[in-house]
Amino acid sequence: QVQLVESGGGLVQAGGSLRLSCAASGSISRINTMGWYRQAPGKQRELVAVVGISSGGSTNYADSVKSRFTISRDNAKNTVYLQMNSLKPEDTCVYYCNAEVLDYWRSRGAYWGQGTQVTVSS
Repeated sequence: QVQLVESGGGLVQAGGSLRLSCAASGSISRINTMGWYRQAPGKQRELVAVVGISSGGSTNYADSVKSRFTISRDNAKNTVYLQMNSLKPEDTCVYYCNAEVLDYWRSRGAYWGQGTQVTVSS
């Protein structure tokens, strides 16, 4: 079993900043990627940012967050962060952490956190 625990959501005014954290634990042999997705009510879950863990740290961002959000990782702690600056009301969503993991039994799987609410007031 693999668990992802998120923290750092909350309420912030437009133009403000928040930092999300996600720590992975459990029967992890290797983490391939970790990332953040978000979902607004009535909409599909969408990619926000992803970082390679076992592949040198390459990153990919949604166009809507480029230059405002930064994803980073601490491999020793199996933790990924999302620094969100210049937040806009349209960033209001539930944010989910995702990890692509190879477990102790050499099985690959995608795991999700429980989600953390980010609300940006205008």
